[in-house]
Amino acid sequence: MSSLPSVVPSVVIVGRPNVGKSTLFNAIIKQRRSIVGDEPGITRDRIQSEGAHRGRPFYLIDTGGIIPDDEEMIPAEILKQARVALDTAAHVIFLIDGRAEITGSDRDLARMLHKIGKPVSIAVNKIDTPKSDPLKHGFHSLGFENIFPVSAEHRLGLEDLLDHVTEGFPVTVTPPEAEANADGEVEPEGARPIKVAIIGRPNVGKSTLLNALIGSERSIVSPIAGTTRDAVDEKITEGGIDYIFVDTAGIRRKGKTKLMAEKLSVVMARRHLRMCHVAILVVDASEGLMALDATIAGYAHEEGRALILCVNKWDKAPASPDGAKGKKKFVEDIRDQFKFLDYAPVAFASAEKKMGTRALMPLIKKAYEAASRRVSTGQLNRFVATLKWEYDMKIHYVTQANVRPPTFVVFTDKAAKMHFSAERFLINRLREKFDFAGTPITITSKRR
Repeated sequence: MSSLPSVVPSVVIVGRPNVGKSTLFNAIIKQRRSIVGDEPGITRDRIQSEGAHRGRPFYLIDTGGIIPDDEEMIPAEILKQARVALDTAAHVIFLIDGRAEITGSDRDLARMLHKIGKPVSIAVNKIDTPKSDPLKHGFHSLGFENIFPVSAEHRLGLEDLLDHVTEGFPVTVTPPEAEANADGEVEPEGARPIKVAIIGRPNVGKSTLLNALIGSERSIVSPIAGTTRDAVDEKITEGGIDYIFVDTAGIRRKGKTKLMAEKLSVVMARRHLRMCHVAILVVDASEGLMALDATIAGYAHEEGRALILCVNKWDKAPASPDGAKGKKKFVEDIRDQFKFLDYAPVAFASAEKKMGTRALMPLIKKAYEAASRRVSTGQLNRFVATLKWEYDMKIHYVTQANVRPPTFVVFTDKAAKMHFSAERFLINRLREKFDFAGTPITITSKRR
């Protein structure tokens, strides 16, 4: 297992809370990747994405708002995450609010950046008009030579900033097909990494699981429910296959999402669920199954995502945590409460103790392959000929229309929709015959 290639330089955006780091991040990578809002402290983890400027690729990292020497747990963890990013940074963008006076936190952060000895450019944000431009000159007192007025919201001044930041970065000629992929076109089969979204309600151990899978403290982990707000991703390679893991914010019931940032987190979590190939639903063995677990599982099922159920904190389960009997009973409870997820494999783990987490990798690969599997019309018609079909609707032939999820069109002798029980029977037989484990199957019936 390896992390992203280290040859690509990284650019880290730092600054105190609410100066516009996430807005700048989104403006540079030209998509909405970080959550943006008026509440300070929305970004907590470090968010990473690939970017490029004038043919020079780089990794852009958006850190949480840094308050040096703050003793609260979350700010301390944010500082810890930022230091990890700064250690490997090729260049640092120190973002400051151009409409406000220099604060003590700005000066403390400037002193910290001087100590690490990395190239630093000050970006003075919220400079929307030429009249505001002279304000930038007061920021020379922070001791950095290169200062750029920008407006992240209106994308002003970014060219000059990026020209300086990426100067000296290696130039890579980007093939036209790669440029098309960057604009959202479908990547060719075999070229894309497997995107895995880790989903679940707050505080079930999603961030701990991500850290266990990649082998480093990539997400902030704390006993405070709702610590993750942005979706945090990490690309790793195992067995020659690239995986991108996305640790999404915990999804709450609608009535529980009062803060704007938390509401946005749910929207973004569902967006990343739509964009992923495989979802891992994390449930808490110490608390047992809850109605919200089924609701979140329903989101993944509705989106047609391949799904794996990870029973986390199994070491803290109240009864028979180590015995096969206890696991069998828990699986029976899952099948009873999540009847629509009979296709999803169940894995038991303790992310905190790194027990059982490695077993998820082959399950992810198998679920992705099943969701992406295509079956020829000839194979399907031979399959139909062997069916013990006892329903009052004759099947003439079947063809596969799509993948992820596998979608089949059944041509029959009747205009009416196929009865639920007949559809269920057909899905189960398709699953058995062609090994569609871990993925939902969609059936559409048409009169020939």
